[in-house]
Amino acid sequence: MSDLIQTERPRPGVLLVRLNRPDALNAMNTDLIEALHAVLAEVRHDSEVRALVLTGNGKAFCAGLDLRGYGTPPGAAEGEGRPQAGLRVQQHIASLVEAFRGVRAPVIAAVNGAAAGGGMALALMADIRIMADTAALHASFIKRGLSNCDIGVSWLLPRMIGFSRAAQILLTGRSVDAAEAERIGIVSSVEPADRLLDAALETAEVIAANSPFGVWMTKEVMWSNLEVPSLRAAIDLENRTQILSAMTKDHREAVHSFLEKRPPVHRNH
Repeated sequence: MSDLIQTERPRPGVLLVRLNRPDALNAMNTDLIEALHAVLAEVRHDSEVRALVLTGNGKAFCAGLDLRGYGTPPGAAEGEGRPQAGLRVQQHIASLVEAFRGVRAPVIAAVNGAAAGGGMALALMADIRIMADTAALHASFIKRGLSNCDIGVSWLLPRMIGFSRAAQILLTGRSVDAAEAERIGIVSSVEPADRLLDAALETAEVIAANSPFGVWMTKEVMWSNLEVPSLRAAIDLENRTQILSAMTKDHREAVHSFLEKRPPVHRNH
């Protein structure tokens, strides 16, 4: 594993992932993004990881694209044209959106400091966002002469806070502090900076104590139902998923433990 990503398991069922380029404010380059892809791919098949917390080392969460140079992503061919090379970089970063969604364990972004451009997008990819009171989000693509519709932001943000609020943030490129982010619904809570990681880990621990299949299906159906065309289609998906969940041993364990007044013991059955 690259030292640009640090991982540890501080609580049962919980994986803590730290972006580790603090001197560069955890800015995105090829090596960092490739290392993050590797962690997500590994976690996707690890039934012992039931919740994941993502944060940054140092004073920033992620400063976005490293303007000193991104590097060469995997698969690049010598002599590629500028459009081809640019699109390869774009897809290398943007494919994180599907990677985050594909991980069965919910991802909690503990936004410890500035999350700018691609860093803001990284936070929005998560299932849950908890923010330090000293942190801020910066929709900064447009300040660099680019579109602010990038890395899934134009799809994710309007669904979180509505089109008008999202348009005002993305068209101006202004910053959103922690208080506003909580008020308009970008983050679920704001915590004192020295309590942020504990708060994120506590949330992860509560999730990890639930039925793994129930958590997996809840995450998957919630994301899928953001895209379905009708209430009827959403309910049909819920109905089928609920029947699958009811057939698991973990469902029976949850019922028995409730009746016996003891904590459940889940084993991904």
